[in-house]
Amino acid sequence: MQYRTGWISDVHLGTRGSKAAALLEFLRDSEFETLYLVGDLIDIWALRRGIYWPQEHNDVIQKLLRKGRKGTEIIYIIGNHDEFLGSFHGHYASVDLRKNAVHTTADGRRILVIHGHELDTVVQNLGWLAHVGDIGYVLLMRCNGLVDFFRRLFGLGHWSLSAYVKAEVKNVVSFIGKFEESVVRYARDYGVDGVLCGHIHTAAVRDFGGVAYYNCGDWVESCTAMVEHLDGRMELLELPQQARPADEIELLRDTEEALETSGRRDSNSRPLEPHSSALPS
Repeated sequence: MQYRTGWISDVHLGTRGSKAAALLEFLRDSEFETLYLVGDLIDIWALRRGIYWPQEHNDVIQKLLRKGRKGTEIIYIIGNHDEFLGSFHGHYASVDLRKNAVHTTADGRRILVIHGHELDTVVQNLGWLAHVGDIGYVLLMRCNGLVDFFRRLFGLGHWSLSAYVKAEVKNVVSFIGKFEESVVRYARDYGVDGVLCGHIHTAAVRDFGGVAYYNCGDWVESCTAMVEHLDGRMELLELPQQARPADEIELLRDTEEALETSGRRDSNSRPLEPHSSALPS
């Protein structure tokens, strides 16, 4: 599928909860002129507690870099779980690292793109509590995996325990509502038509007094992405959480690597100069 722009956030590579295989399938099936990585692509907080980096996570990084080499503009908005990148704003190979960005859609609307942790008072003022909360979230996601295992045994579909908790606990619902309002107030200072963020792992499309609010969600609890079609229309996509079988993924990986190697070989070969043995008259 061809899109003008795509936004993905909160992939949290380096954690067991990351739906890297599902994201990889989405990236293989989609082409973008511009792709925004809206923070927390890699979870440095989790990697500091222990290294977890399977092949699928490496494949996602390689796929993103490959898209950049083939012409997709990759814009990486820095989040809080990858905050160490904050000292490296600038252009590196095919990736542009930024604190935020203003995107102009095909129909002329201006959208502020931020990760969203800037408006999270816990992250900004009580860093230690944010880290404790992150550990609790990891434990909840592990419980989620156990629930998923037993549901599959009984032939039931996917169900997110963490999403259920967020939807049912009043304090969490209140926090999400206040967060969205804060993000929109922040965006109004930029004089934009809308704002797009991630951070809270809750995908949404809302209107706040004429300012559009977009949250592209996450690739841990759900598999969601925001896309802009060629005519400027915005759409929130909910992608399947179950990826292709492992043997099919391996075949796709081998095919992509072979095609890229062939492309490099072709670009390095020079055409022969025409040669004539005729004597000048």
